[in-house]
Amino acid sequence: MGIADDAVEVRAQGWRRLAALHGLLETALEKALTSAVSLSVVEYTVMDALRRQDGWHMRMQQLGRAAALSPSATTRLVNRLEDRGLLTRVLCADDRRGIYTELTPAGHALLTQAQPIHDAALAEALARAEGVPELADLVVAASG
Repeated sequence: MGIADDAVEVRAQGWRRLAALHGLLETALEKALTSAVSLSVVEYTVMDALRRQDGWHMRMQQLGRAAALSPSATTRLVNRLEDRGLLTRVLCADDRRGIYTELTPAGHALLTQAQPIHDAALAEALARAEGVPELADLVVAASG
């Protein structure tokens, strides 16, 4: 195996470790959020992104990027959350083709309830991951 092959393998190992940590965290968050407040991780992520706008709304494309979703997946997710009364769509006053999304009061309330559950599950999952030798340095790096 040459130097170039070694570099490829190191990158591949790093990627697999990162994917393993992501999977561990996402599974823990999904379980905690779904059982406590009936939100998926991606639903929480979208709602959290909207809340971080400090009273402003986001275009659907921005929302999709924030949650790493395709345009069609973003639309389906927004439809589900809108059907639950957690967010609403607003037409752009300047560009009638533009659609914004914002949290409703019920969405804010559910997110306020969900945040400590999310944060506790994340902290617990990171602590567990730190005990896995292959993931410990990633956890330390992610924790800043």
